Amino acid sequence: MRVALMTAGSRGDVAPFTGLGHGLARAGHDVTVVTHETFAGLVGEAGLSFHGLPVDPRAELRTEHGRRLLTSRSGPGKLALVLAMARKLVGDMAPGMLEAARASDVLLLSGSVAPLGHALAEGLGLPSRGVYLQPLAPTGTFPPPVVGTRSCGRTGNRLAGRAVNAALGRVFDEAVRTVEAELGNPRPRSRARGGGRGRVRRDWPVHHGFSGLVVPRPADWHPGLTIGGYWWPYTSPTAELPAEIEAFLSAGPPPVFVGLGSPTVPDPERVSDLIVRALRRAGLRGVIQSGWSGLRADGDDMLTIGDVPHSLLFPRTAAVVHHAGAGTTAAGLRAGVPAVPMPVWFDGGFWAARLTALGVSPGPVPLRRLTTPEPLADALAAAVRDPAYRRRASALAERLEREDGVAPVRDALDRLERRGR
Repeated sequence: MRVALMTAGSRGDVAPFTGLGHGLARAGHDVTVVTHETFAGLVGEAGLSFHGLPVDPRAELRTEHGRRLLTSRSGPGKLALVLAMARKLVGDMAPGMLEAARASDVLLLSGSVAPLGHALAEGLGLPSRGVYLQPLAPTGTFPPPVVGTRSCGRTGNRLAGRAVNAALGRVFDEAVRTVEAELGNPRPRSRARGGGRGRVRRDWPVHHGFSGLVVPRPADWHPGLTIGGYWWPYTSPTAELPAEIEAFLSAGPPPVFVGLGSPTVPDPERVSDLIVRALRRAGLRGVIQSGWSGLRADGDDMLTIGDVPHSLLFPRTAAVVHHAGAGTTAAGLRAGVPAVPMPVWFDGGFWAARLTALGVSPGPVPLRRLTTPEPLADALAAAVRDPAYRRRASALAERLEREDGVAPVRDALDRLERRGR
C-alpha cells in the first residue's frame, strides 16, 4: 500500500516515525513521510520517500512569539501560546498534506496533524489511523499530558482532557473548512468539529508508539485506542559515533549525557554554566548536546556535541539528563540507564513523573527551578551512585526490547490491504 505518514513539530515528533516507516517499508509498503522540509535528511537516511511541508519549527521557536513560550510559567499558558502559533501555520501546511494524500492509499496521522489529516482522509475516501507518541485521549487516569498539570480526580482529569482536545481541534478549524470545501464536502461554519469527538464516536483507531510497561492502557479508553510498544528511530546498521566522542568515552569513566532537545532557553550561557557546575559538584564527566538551545561546555571533563544517534551513545553513559520529551525519554529507557528529567514544557512533566514512578529516576529537576547547581548535582549523585536506579532501568530495558511496536501497525495495514483486494 501507498502509506502517507504525516507529522509536524520538532525532531522528536519526526524521528520515531523513521523507525515505524522503515519497519512498514520492510513489510512491503511504499511509505512516504510527510513533514517539514528541514527533516528531509533524517527521513532519507531511513530509506523512505519524503514529501516536504513548509514551516521551520526551529525558526518559529526563535521568533518573539516562540521565545514567550519559555517565559510563560504555567502549562496551560504555554499551550495557549503554542496553539496561537500553530493556528497561523497550519494553513500553510494544508496544501502539501492534501497533495501527499491524493497520492496515497492510507494515511497514518500523528497527534500533531490528526484533525486536518482526518478531514483529508474523509474527503478523499481514504482509510486513516492515528499514530500517536503521547496518550492524548481523555481519561480519568491522568490529566492531559500536554498541559503538565497535576491530577484533579477522575472526573476532573477527563473533563480537562476533553477541553484540551477541543482547543487543539479548534486550531485546525479554518484549514479543515478550506480543504473540505476544496474536496466538495463543505460544512456549515457553525458546525464545530469538537476536537476529535467525531473520531472518538466512530471508534477511530489510534496506535500509540510507547510501551504499556511505561504507561499502562487506561481502562476507560475506547477499544480503538491501543498501546503496542515503542517505534525506535531508525539508525543505520553501519552508523558509528564520531571519533571525538569515542576518544572522550575512552578517556575516563562513563559520562553523563545532558541535552534539552528542541526547547530553546532564553539564556543558554547561564543554563550551560549551571549544568557544568552541577556535574563537577557531583564529580561526574559530561557530554553536553548543544541542541536547539545552544548549550555548550569547555574543559577536559566536558564535551560538547551535536546530533548523534541516542541508541549508540546512551548505553555508554552513567545517566541521562534530558527535557523529558517522548522520544528522548524512550531512548533513555531503551538504553537501560538512570535518568534525571529536566522538563521544560508540555508533556515533559508527564514523562518525568513516569520515570520517577518506574524507579529509574530520583525525580525531576525542572528547568525553571534550576537557579543553583545543587538540586541537579544532588539528583545526579543519587542516580549514578545508587545502584537500584540502574538495576531497575536495565530490567525494564530488557522487557522493552522484547516488544515490537511496529507489528500492530503493520498488521492493521495488512488487514486493510486484504480488505481492498
